[in-house]
Amino acid sequence: MRTLVRLLFITGFALLAASLWQRYQLPQPALLVEGLQQEPEQVQVREPPRTVAVNGVTYSIQPLYRYELYGLVVSLHDSDSWWDYIHREWNDHLNVVDLCVIWGNNAASGAYRDIKFSSGQFVCNLEAPTREAFAAFDWTAISNNHLLTNDPAIAKKLRSVRIGDQIRFRGYLAEYSHNHNGQPFRRGTSTVRNDMGNGACETVYVEDVDIIRRGGGPWRTLVTVAWVLLGIASVLWFRLPLSMRD
Repeated sequence: MRTLVRLLFITGFALLAASLWQRYQLPQPALLVEGLQQEPEQVQVREPPRTVAVNGVTYSIQPLYRYELYGLVVSLHDSDSWWDYIHREWNDHLNVVDLCVIWGNNAASGAYRDIKFSSGQFVCNLEAPTREAFAAFDWTAISNNHLLTNDPAIAKKLRSVRIGDQIRFRGYLAEYSHNHNGQPFRRGTSTVRNDMGNGACETVYVEDVDIIRRGGGPWRTLVTVAWVLLGIASVLWFRLPLSMRD
C-alpha cells in the first residue's frame, strides 16, 4: 500500500507540474479557425447613450461603432483579481475582463508564437526575444479589449475565457462614465487598430460572446486528474498505520 501511495503522489505531482505548464500554451496556426483570418468589423452608429447599473453604480454608455471581432486570446486580466485595486478605487464594476487578442496576419503567419504576452490592470504587454520576431509580428493585428457588460450571464462567460481560447464577441466600441458619490469617472476607446500606447485599447460594450474553440488541448483536463490523484494519495496516506508512513 505504501508503494502505491508514493506512486500516486509522484504521478500526481509530475502530471500537475506538466499540465499547469502546458495548459496555456498557444495553439499552432493550423488549429486556428478560419474566422481569425479576418479583420474586426466596425460600423459607425448614431445612438443615444444607454444607462445601466452594476453593484449600485449607474453608468452612462455612449455607443460609437458597432463592433465584431474574432481573435485568439494571448493574455487576459480579470478585474475581480485580488490585486486589482484600480477598478475598485474607480468604482468600475462594468469592465469585467480585459482580453488581449490577435488575428489576421498574426494568426496566418504564426508570429504570435514567438512573442511573450502578459496583462496588467489596463494593459497588454508584449516582449519579442529577437529582432526577427519583432519584425515578423503585425502590430496592427492585436488589441487589448476592455470588455463591458451588465448582463450576469455574459459576465460569467467572459470570465470563463482562458489564454489559448479562440473567441468571437459582438457589441459596440463605446465610451462610458459615472459620477458615483460625486467622484466622476470616464473612459474612452480606440477606434483604429494602428495606434499604440496610452488610449490604444478598445472599450467594447459586449452584447454577445462565443468561445469558438477551447485552447490547452487535454492539459486543462489533466490538471483536474492530477488533483484527483493527489487527493486519493492524501486520503490513503492518512489511512496508513503510523509505522508505515516513514
